[in-house]
Amino acid sequence: MAHENGSLDATLAAAAGGDSELFAELRTAFIESVELQIDLLRRARCDGNWNIAALRLKGLGASFHAEELVALAEETLNSAPGEPVVVRKLAQFIDGFASRYG
Repeated sequence: MAHENGSLDATLAAAAGGDSELFAELRTAFIESVELQIDLLRRARCDGNWNIAALRLKGLGASFHAEELVALAEETLNSAPGEPVVVRKLAQFIDGFASRYG
């Protein structure tokens, strides 16, 4: 996971162009976006809502070169709506990322 976090950090740093304030804003936006989709997954009761949230997570992961998030989103897409194991894995992913800056 260290390489994973390094890739994500490098992508955020490149997007921020050396601006530490912008880096912090991008990091916060990424965390909030992932947390929002996790919340939507927790509340999803049908395949459609579950799949939309999973696809958004996959897009976030792809946009920020977060390969672990892309893989977790794929796992989510292959799981039944409300699957607690995959939701827990996603929460652990974003909690781990966020805790490095807490």
